[in-house]
Amino acid sequence: MSEFTEILKKYWGYQSFRFLQEDIIQSVADGNDTLGLLPTGGGKSVIFQVFALSRPGMCLVVTPLIALMKDQVENLKRRGIKAQAIYSGMTREEIKVAYDNITWGDYKFLYLSPERLMTERFKERLDKLNINLVAVDEAHCISQWGYDFRPSYLKIAGLRDMVPGVPVLALTATATPKVVEDIQEKLLFAKKNALQKSFKRENLTYKVRVEENKTGFLARSLKNAKGSGIIYTRSRKKTKEIAEMLQKAGVSSTHYHAGLSSESRNLRQDGWLKGQYQIMVATNAFGMGIDKPDVRYVVHADVPDSIEAYFQEAGRAGRDGKKAVALLLYNNSDKVKLKKGLSNKFPAPDMIKRTYEALGNYLQVAVGYGRGLTYDFDLIDFAKKFRFSFVHALSALKILEQDGYLQLTDQFNRPSMVHFRVTRDDLYRYQVANNRFDAFIKLLLRSYTGMFTDYRPINESLLAKRANTKVEVIYKYLNTLDTQKIIHYIPQTDTPYIVFLQERVDVSRLIISKENYSERKKNYEEQVEAIVHYASSNTQCRSVLLLNYFGEKNATRCGECDVCQQLNDIGISNTEFKRISDDIKALLLKSPLQQHELFFHLKGDEDHNHRALRWLLDNGRIIKRIDEKLEWAE
Repeated sequence: MSEFTEILKKYWGYQSFRFLQEDIIQSVADGNDTLGLLPTGGGKSVIFQVFALSRPGMCLVVTPLIALMKDQVENLKRRGIKAQAIYSGMTREEIKVAYDNITWGDYKFLYLSPERLMTERFKERLDKLNINLVAVDEAHCISQWGYDFRPSYLKIAGLRDMVPGVPVLALTATATPKVVEDIQEKLLFAKKNALQKSFKRENLTYKVRVEENKTGFLARSLKNAKGSGIIYTRSRKKTKEIAEMLQKAGVSSTHYHAGLSSESRNLRQDGWLKGQYQIMVATNAFGMGIDKPDVRYVVHADVPDSIEAYFQEAGRAGRDGKKAVALLLYNNSDKVKLKKGLSNKFPAPDMIKRTYEALGNYLQVAVGYGRGLTYDFDLIDFAKKFRFSFVHALSALKILEQDGYLQLTDQFNRPSMVHFRVTRDDLYRYQVANNRFDAFIKLLLRSYTGMFTDYRPINESLLAKRANTKVEVIYKYLNTLDTQKIIHYIPQTDTPYIVFLQERVDVSRLIISKENYSERKKNYEEQVEAIVHYASSNTQCRSVLLLNYFGEKNATRCGECDVCQQLNDIGISNTEFKRISDDIKALLLKSPLQQHELFFHLKGDEDHNHRALRWLLDNGRIIKRIDEKLEWAE
């Protein structure tokens, strides 16, 4: 048994690695910069965690996903592994305590959001940290050709000079060949080294269904569905409408979106995870970091704006390796909405500049100030106050983020936190001198551990229940102890925030790069075209089409998707049908032809040509005109 397998067994209880995991670990162990491409649910985090535990020192993990970061840190702690996370939105004192802990506390993992990398405090502490690996999660974020480009990722390359000789491990579940090349280039790989597991999910069947009445279809089809499922929609309003419609049909369901309170989101998420609800109806705010293995179906009631997003969300089905279905509902209005979304995603540069100026005024940040500062931010109130369209304001802020001016976080739940500022001896003396706080302090110490060395999450309602008192009394005690500097108490927050990555500049000096703006707009258009092609195509295996998009050109048809099932019925292989279909399309796009004229030009088995033509006619890909000539429908 290898040392890596021993670590895997000791901490995770697994007897062996999944395909390619140990190969990637060994590549890093040999000192190579490595890009690992594994499908969603392929076990990416275990790779860098096992390697780091096999070597002295600490692994630096760069990830943009705060919720995922916090989740992984808690999972490691439950396994007895010391880990710390530092991200925007933490107070100065929290960050100081965190750095003190990792400097002197024999920690194995430091999770860092990318915008923290080049801060002076991080650079000052880096010399004292024995870094054994730089792990870059969601590595596609470094490429502007990726679907979730984040300019703060470009700072990662600056680590190379600060930790010379330390290998870099980049990991992603969604990257086209162009993005794969770009990741390695941007991270300054010494040599190209990408290890890739096929994105093919043998147990996951992809299907597309054309439906004008999508909610009616969901009510009919899911009434007798077995197992747990997710329905994705782009509208917060529709999450509630669909969930209520399913409930009326007798299907246990709930809904989830970023506009709900953190308590409500947590209750619904936990209820779904525990099987109290069969179906979660949600926007794309739901799912990142959710590892529920027994999801039997993921349905998209609306078409996402990229294949990357669809592939990742659909991939949340069937992580247990058992049969699962990913279904996309589509109609012509989806194409219209996606095209319209282009203008919403890319408002005019003048609108972007007005949004930036309004933001500075809204947050009362003076020109020349604000760098590195964090502000709670209510986007709805902001848009209302300055009479902006909510969608345009959000898109403008996202473009400002991509140009490196600010960082806009999604709403996430941050529980109340407590850290004792005094030593145990000083606390004892305080308790003796202030008897009325003694019982409460003892309750805190009995309920939570580690508060002298770190900030620990607390639950005021739980403390009130244990003390048999009202929660308002608990708040009063916590705030008093905070005022007297016995503890540092940070109340729960449930709001997005904005970080100024640069000082606020005068709007006349704000540069919205035309080249980058135009390139990103063009790239978005191509992504929309790709997902529309996927949804509207019915001549090529769904799995093959997806795999081709990600650069797997020799993929074989799945035999189970809606396209393969139709082709099975007419007795022609996918490969042959595609060849015949492509030949017919090329001929008819040149000019409409009579059927006998068309067959005169076609090669191959005549019977198969007839079957393919009949299928294309029956499915509306070819139209027969009044004059009996055939023309391609697209």
